[in-house]
Amino acid sequence: MSTMPKTGSPGAKIVGPAVRDLDRVLTAPAMAFLAALERKFRVRRQGLLARRARRQQDLDRGATLDFLPETRAVRAADWRVAPAPFDLQDRRVEITGPAEPKMMINALNSGAKVFMADFEDALSPTWANVIKGQASCQDAVRRTLHYQSPEGKRYELGDALATLVVRPRGWHLPERHLELDGEPMSASFVDFGLYCFHNARTLLARQSGPYFYLPKLENHLEARLWNDVFNFTQEALGIPAGTIRATVLIETITAALEMEEILYELRDHASGLNAGRWDYIFSIIKKFQAEPGFCFPDRSRISMSAPFMQAYCDLLVQTCHRRGAHAIGGMAAFIPSRANPEINAIAIAHVVADKEREARAGFDGTWVAHPDLVPVARAEFDRVLGAEPHQKHQLRADVRVEAHDLTDFCIPGGTMTGAGLRKNINVALRYLDSWLAGTGAAALDNLMEDAATAEISRAQLWQWIHHQAVLDRDGAPSAGSGSRRQAGPAPSGRASGTGVGQREAGRASGEVVTVERFRQVCRQELELLGPGLGNLEQAARLLDILATRTAFVEFLTLSAYDVLVANEAALGD
Repeated sequence: MSTMPKTGSPGAKIVGPAVRDLDRVLTAPAMAFLAALERKFRVRRQGLLARRARRQQDLDRGATLDFLPETRAVRAADWRVAPAPFDLQDRRVEITGPAEPKMMINALNSGAKVFMADFEDALSPTWANVIKGQASCQDAVRRTLHYQSPEGKRYELGDALATLVVRPRGWHLPERHLELDGEPMSASFVDFGLYCFHNARTLLARQSGPYFYLPKLENHLEARLWNDVFNFTQEALGIPAGTIRATVLIETITAALEMEEILYELRDHASGLNAGRWDYIFSIIKKFQAEPGFCFPDRSRISMSAPFMQAYCDLLVQTCHRRGAHAIGGMAAFIPSRANPEINAIAIAHVVADKEREARAGFDGTWVAHPDLVPVARAEFDRVLGAEPHQKHQLRADVRVEAHDLTDFCIPGGTMTGAGLRKNINVALRYLDSWLAGTGAAALDNLMEDAATAEISRAQLWQWIHHQAVLDRDGAPSAGSGSRRQAGPAPSGRASGTGVGQREAGRASGEVVTVERFRQVCRQELELLGPGLGNLEQAARLLDILATRTAFVEFLTLSAYDVLVANEAALGD
């Protein structure tokens, strides 16, 4: 692999290949700043990751989840987060996409109030993509970003732009192209640090600031670490305290039980919480992986109308508004097809219903994945918000959510089907193929699939195999889909949703999901997809590991990143 050695601080070096824009992104001062972040906070980050592992072990042994008794005083106290800056007051429609020039230009020009440039779920972290993403953010902040397609079409920024917010990668991910003292740097510190270092002062001069979405947090101690990182960065860069603002994605079941504490830890920097619903579903499967017989129904059946998902959203809105923060709704992942008006009509009707539900539930804004959905979502929030920038006055005093409301995962009418098995395999194969080829946001079957939705597919495959799920044959609900008890409240904080008795009752009428059956369907899907997908064989090997290994693999992106880096090295050789 050809490399461009560079040292901005003793022990810090680039070990990735020489790629375009490397010199202006990884300057010596920027490298020194990254090294300072890594040295200051590496041990704490690693300790928090070890804490995650211990908590998973406790859950595997039967521990329960509940609101924390030791932070009851925080929940009872009267406090509010800092007021939102002017350009984060109105967030009624936010659009998301990878930090890539063409998508960034289209999103910033889309008419949305906020654009989230994603370095996490929607970006395949090839070294070239990471550096190009940072360079594109620098250009976007300075209003010089442009792109010319291979066909010669030129894309430029317009006059009215969405507010730029950046999502760095999660605490768990390494950046193996940068090392400090022989160890990979934290991908979180790299993404956050480079964006802040290069852009904070320019953003302030434009009456904006460095704004972030924080992914995959599992508890308030992880939020405390981010808050300390913000304070350190503001002091190091000489910018005012409170300049950095963060919206936290509540996309783990453990974080859902610590929403107030997370806002409290970040109260001088917090701008809101977001209902990251796809990762949230993935988190539930992961956290309760050892619950005997627990199986969710087909992914398409896990909707926001499920009682536990309604409880999660209601609690998020109530928590945010009580503390003066924005509550941002979930993603509309539909990708309009200009060639198929029938598909569009059906899908847009679903989007309208989803956004109407969110607006009337009290959310202050929502997410979409495609510019064509911006006016669709905005119309539903305009009807509720009118000329007001948000609806934080809606305190949702009617909401009473207990731990068992969040952990009773019964989905009425849920079914596990052969079609669902095949769909999970198909989506996981195609997405992993795309990701390994360097594209992290893949339009599959008129849906924008990213790492979060792919995680559901592969996690569900593991869940069905591990618990020998019985597939429904005739369309009737499988007994106990998503629920181990059909009546009565769940024990506080312990997942209700294990389908006890389903396996034996269903053997005569339905097919049991086994490793052999999974591999048979996988081979069939590979034949249908054909040889045209360049990384499909690697994707299939990776999916087999993720779905059949006895121990649940925590994140597919960790395993896939190993393959991605190896592929880069092979190309360099």
